[in-house]
Parts: sequence; C-alpha cells; structure tokens
Amino acid sequence: MDRIPFVDVRQGGPVAHVKKRAHVAYALRDACLAPLPNWLHGALSPIDGLAGRWLRRSASHYREELEHIVDYLGFPGAMTMNLSYLFACSTAADVDSRNRPRIRRSLDWPFHGLGKCVEVAWQAGPAGDYYNITWPGSVGVLSAVAPGRFAAVINAAPMKRRTLSLMGLPYDIALNIRQALTSANDWPPDHLLRYAFEHSAHFEEAIETLLTQPVARPALFTITGVRPDEIAVVERTERGGRVIRGAVTVANDWQKPEPGWKARMGHENNVARRAVFDSVSVDAEPFSWVKAPVLNNLTRLVVEMSATDDGDLLVRGYEARSWRSTPTPATHDLCLAHRTSNTLAA
Repeated sequence: MDRIPFVDVRQGGPVAHVKKRAHVAYALRDACLAPLPNWLHGALSPIDGLAGRWLRRSASHYREELEHIVDYLGFPGAMTMNLSYLFACSTAADVDSRNRPRIRRSLDWPFHGLGKCVEVAWQAGPAGDYYNITWPGSVGVLSAVAPGRFAAVINAAPMKRRTLSLMGLPYDIALNIRQALTSANDWPPDHLLRYAFEHSAHFEEAIETLLTQPVARPALFTITGVRPDEIAVVERTERGGRVIRGAVTVANDWQKPEPGWKARMGHENNVARRAVFDSVSVDAEPFSWVKAPVLNNLTRLVVEMSATDDGDLLVRGYEARSWRSTPTPATHDLCLAHRTSNTLAA
C-alpha cells in the first residue's frame, strides 16, 4: 500500500499541484477510463467542449485555473471528469469523546483509481490555509478542513423527479442535466465549497456563503466549526436552501424527505447507512464505522476530521478488484495533527 502524499501548494494552488504531480493525474485518468470501451474515449472531447462552455457561463472564480490545467494535461476528458459529480456519500457530524466537533465521511464514486491516487493538498486563500483531500488536476473541494475555522464536505442531494414511473426516470435525468448545463451565473457546488474555505473566516460566515450563493445543482453541505455547538447541514436547491443545526447524519436525501425528490441509492439504503453511524460510540476507534453498507463496492475514500486547534485529519483510500467486490484499503492511513504544526504519521 502507498502512503498518501501531503503536498504544499499554498503558492499556486491546484495548478501548482498538477504540475508537481502530473504523473498521478495521468495514472488516475488511465484507471478511470480503463473499464470504458475505446470508442467512448473519443466521445470525451465534444463532452469536454460542452462542459467548458457551461463553465464559462457559471459563477465560478476558478474557470481560468481549470482551463489552464486542462490544457496542461492535454487529454480528452480532463474537463468532464473535473466537473462530474460524486455518486454517493455517507456523512456524520457530531461531537467526539473530547468534546470536539468532527466530521466522518465516506465518498462513493464509480471510478477506479480515486482511492489509490488520493492526496492531501495544503492550500491557501485570503481567509487562511486549509487541507483539501483531493487529486492532482481537481479544482473544487469535496472534503476539507481549515484548522481553527471549520471543516466541511459535500454529499449529492436527492434527484428532482417530475414523473413517478420507472420509465420516466431517463426523462427526469435528461432534464436535470439539461437544466444544469443551461444555467448561468451559478456555482458548481464543489467550486463554491472551495470559495467558502478561501474566503470565510469562521463557521457562520461559511454557512452564509453556502446558503446564499446560487448553485448549478442541488447539494448537501455538512459543516462543523471549533465549538461543540457548531455543527450543521446546509441543504441546497439551485436557488433555495435551509440550515439544520445540531448533530446530524447525512446520506443522499433531505433530512425530511419531500415529494418530487428521489433519494439517491434509495430510501432504505440511506436509512441503513445513517444507522451505521448511530450504532458507533463517540469514543470508538478511528474508521470503526467503515462497514457495510457505508462500505460498499463504490467506496473510494474515508475521512475523519476536526477543525479545532487540537484536532486532526485522518484519510484512507480504498480500491476494489472488480465492480462487484468489496473494496479494501489501498493506502496507509494518513494522520495530520494540527497541534503539531503539520506533523504527519502513518
């Protein structure tokens, strides 16, 4: 198993990251595309063009940065893969046995290589530094912690449904994609989360950013601060949103399911994943919650983190031998302790 790299890119951000670690970006591309037929690889260039045109109409502050990365890497799919959205996640935010607010999350995605190629990028913005659990070539933020400020992650929100039948599902999927790609002046949710890390000085300011800025797709943002009472989930539609405060478990549905929205992975699966977190005590060993169905054939990454001054960040990558097999650890655990000035231990 490999160690998870810790890369200081406070100067240069994701562009500097991909230039330092381009070989990993190419390895990730090969792993992601390996299961796809060769003819489909050729279709990525026009899809890249469509995604790039939408990005230029979006509210993202990171468009030129991403375009530079795409040009630097020079392979079809770099834009599309960067703007693709995570398939499913499981998240719990609560207070640990030392009274520190924390986040525990898994990321499920139908791409191989994400577990083996994961890295932690030390990034910076006007509001301060943060640690981004990411991959070379990625511009947004899915999971990150800013010591002394807050930690936050994204889960995919439920899917908007206009029909009730199974036969109507492709119609709803197509309309949702069309709505996202024809939107203008909206943030890609992972770009908005990065903006919050770079420009929000504290927990409440980050919530305000995540709640009020327009997003291109619905999203669930789970966020913890540095005090035990600083825990919340921000549930977002494109123009609306609400904040639910207090300890929470988040799968891929609203906290209170609503008509017209379909829970990703299904209601029963969401309930079962939440139950796993509820069954694990606050003083349990790290990653003791990584078990079925939180751990499933799509799991690629698990994280535990707290933004308190004496908090830490733990990361582990997973890979599966096949689409049907249960993933196993693909990396040594990375532990980053804030209080020891970025000391790493595996």
